[in-house]
Amino acid sequence: MIKVAFFDSKEYDKREFDAVKGSLEIEYFETKLRPATAHLAEGFDCVCIFVNDNANAETLKILKKVGVKLIALRCSGYNNVDMDEAKRLGLPVVRVPAYSPEAVAEHAIAMLLTLNRKIHRAYIRTRDFNFSLSGLEGFVLHGKTMGVIGTGKIGQAFVRIARGFGMNVLCYDPYPAGGFDYVDLNTLFKESDIISLHCPLTEESKYLINEAAIRKMKKGVILINTSRGGLIESDALLNGLIKGKIGGACLDVYEEESDYFYEDNSAKGMSDETLALIISRPNVILTSHQAYFTREALGEIARCTVDQIREQLKR
Repeated sequence: MIKVAFFDSKEYDKREFDAVKGSLEIEYFETKLRPATAHLAEGFDCVCIFVNDNANAETLKILKKVGVKLIALRCSGYNNVDMDEAKRLGLPVVRVPAYSPEAVAEHAIAMLLTLNRKIHRAYIRTRDFNFSLSGLEGFVLHGKTMGVIGTGKIGQAFVRIARGFGMNVLCYDPYPAGGFDYVDLNTLFKESDIISLHCPLTEESKYLINEAAIRKMKKGVILINTSRGGLIESDALLNGLIKGKIGGACLDVYEEESDYFYEDNSAKGMSDETLALIISRPNVILTSHQAYFTREALGEIARCTVDQIREQLKR
């Protein structure tokens, strides 16, 4: 019997994993994995974690000490795992490399359409029987230039959608794929009306969007980020919004999201001043890392994660 300690669990996780777990014995913990909670994994063969769990060096050492043999990420990114320490300790790390790229790409374009055409504001107005169009003006996407940073499976799905709107698409990726128009980052920053991020968070890509990058962009550029919050320097983003250099932001992630996302904080208020100020901007839409959150993606994540655990531990 393979025993799995499942951290940061929600009811929808239990539903999907219970449907495919077979002989796996899974215990669900609502708490996130941290050095302070790693001891909960004692007696388990594997820990299953998500984007806001913290598998740093200290955590991994505790997991190794209590007998954990495998780290299973139920997501594609692994920036929250100290991979060097995991390798040193002999702790294998598996992830779900692609579960529903279309889900994330569709969410990104939905956020763009909502922000551009002020659909969220119109919805609130008409609920109060206010049918004025003042302040709801948007622009046509057709013919605009979309800059896409990262052309993995999600980025490629997003490019297909953008082309469907008749947009001119420029791409940047250190590892180009066929069938796309690639340019260097400076050209992409300079020529894009909208920039969408679809790349992993690494030491090289951290704060890819910073003050210097924003200065190179068109006035009024719209930024979309459904990847990882650390790709954008939050203070630089806020400054760009305040000065009007950035015309709008569609964010599904935030660099300090782990303390807030996936939880109801409505009764607590917001202690992160930068996040509170970003959310308060009328030209910002923020969702809580939900771009993947579809029936199809949840099912594929559960199936792939369970298969990876079985394959690695072979019992």
